Amino acid sequence: MSTIRPLHDRIIIKRSEPETRTASGIVIPDSAGEKPEQGEVLAVGPGRRNEQGERVLPDVKKGDRVLFGKYAGQTVKLGGDEVLVLREEDILGVIEA
Repeated sequence: MSTIRPLHDRIIIKRSEPETRTASGIVIPDSAGEKPEQGEVLAVGPGRRNEQGERVLPDVKKGDRVLFGKYAGQTVKLGGDEVLVLREEDILGVIEA
C-alpha cells in the first residue's frame, strides 16, 4: 500500500470489514450492506495550531480503533485500498478493548 502523511489535524482510517451476516444468520449482500462507522487509525497528522500558534497534539494515535459519523470525512483510494481521511473533530470516540 502507498503511504500518505496527513497534515494538521487530519487522520487516515481504514474502515472495519462490513458485517456479512445478521445476528440470526441471514447473509447480507454487498449492495445492501452499510459501510461500518468504525475503523483503525492508520496515520495521524501532527495536530492543529491554536490561536497562539502552539501545536495541539491529537488525542488519537496509530492503531486506535475509533467510531466516526456516518457521513464524516472523505473516502480516498490509496494503492487499491479504500481509506477515509477526516478531521480529529469528526471522531466520536476511541473503542477501548
